[in-house]
Amino acid sequence: METNRAPVDRDAVDFILQLARALHSYGTPSHQTEGLLGGIASRLGVPAQFMATPTSILISTGTRPSERIHLLRVEPGEQDLGKLSDVSEVANAVSFGELTAAAGSARLAEIDRARPRYRSLVVILAMGLSSAAASRFLGGGAKELPVAATIGLVIGLLSVVAARVKAVGRMFEFLAAFVASALAGAAAHVIGPMSVYLATLAGIIILIPGFTLTVAVTELSNKHLVAGTSRLFGAITTFIVIAVGVAIGGTLMASLLGDPSLRAPIPLPGWTEALALAVAPLAFAVLLKARPRDSLWILLTCGAGFAGTRLGSKVLGPELGVFVGALVVGLAGSAYANLLKRPAAVLRVPGILMLVPGSIGFRSFTALLDRQVVPGVETAFKMITMATALAAGLLIASVVAPTRMAK
Repeated sequence: METNRAPVDRDAVDFILQLARALHSYGTPSHQTEGLLGGIASRLGVPAQFMATPTSILISTGTRPSERIHLLRVEPGEQDLGKLSDVSEVANAVSFGELTAAAGSARLAEIDRARPRYRSLVVILAMGLSSAAASRFLGGGAKELPVAATIGLVIGLLSVVAARVKAVGRMFEFLAAFVASALAGAAAHVIGPMSVYLATLAGIIILIPGFTLTVAVTELSNKHLVAGTSRLFGAITTFIVIAVGVAIGGTLMASLLGDPSLRAPIPLPGWTEALALAVAPLAFAVLLKARPRDSLWILLTCGAGFAGTRLGSKVLGPELGVFVGALVVGLAGSAYANLLKRPAAVLRVPGILMLVPGSIGFRSFTALLDRQVVPGVETAFKMITMATALAAGLLIASVVAPTRMAK
């Protein structure tokens, strides 16, 4: 996006650069980052153009012959919905003259230095609860659910270590998948026959990059080919790393203890699904670092998206039914942004996490590793179809109900 005002304010340029890094750090997709930065630059009277990718942001400011190029080298950011809300408030305040650009830059620095919103123990418990809820959604029984919850707690503890030790952080997905598979295999020898696969999948569900895949498809749909392609292959790589970790962990445990006893899960009562539907969004709110005051909105949006997917599946089939759920979540995010003047991502991200086809993608790669080529390819095609349906739902929602900046 380009603007044509002059002269260039140095403080305004510094604010835009810092804002670009903040938006990327807290998980904003590349096409949205460019759009937001373009709007802010226009309001501040800074002629600018932007190119954002998952690992870099290129910004040109000013006009020829005094045009300057700025390159920000960035790492793929994790979702931090609380800080994203704080950054959005600062951006709006600077954009409409309530804060100077210099004061806005100082405020962004304070947000970056702020301590994590939730303590490590709360994050670990949220990981356990999200895995337990995932077990119920995937059809787990009385044995699979507690095993999945235990795996989630262990992975939550590992994530705390990974955040502090860079060496662990670089191989976190592989280590988590390995540990999950080993724990599930060992549990089958302790508590008796169970679905080791389901318990493992539920335990690592929060790590599976289904949401990243959906964002990649959305970026490609918005003609952001570089960002979308790199994010797509990043998601595929993560799928492969997790599948290999699960395979190694399961094989090692089988060689030490023998093959586990397997049995299909015994279904739990229907009311447990409603309980899982209440627990999962609250756990996601913690894991995504959302503000506590947004938890109720997240819960309602996730419930509405889940219900929309169920309804859509009856009409369009299970692969395309997620389109309805994504449309509901997208419209809820737009309404939230326009009425409460907060980022739509606060509702859209956890809402889409309830719907993403991550488990299907994991099944595809494990099937391929097991040399089941035809089932693996069929499942991969189903995953791509669902991701495209999700992206379509979000795109239509953004057209029907576009978000506006606060005034």
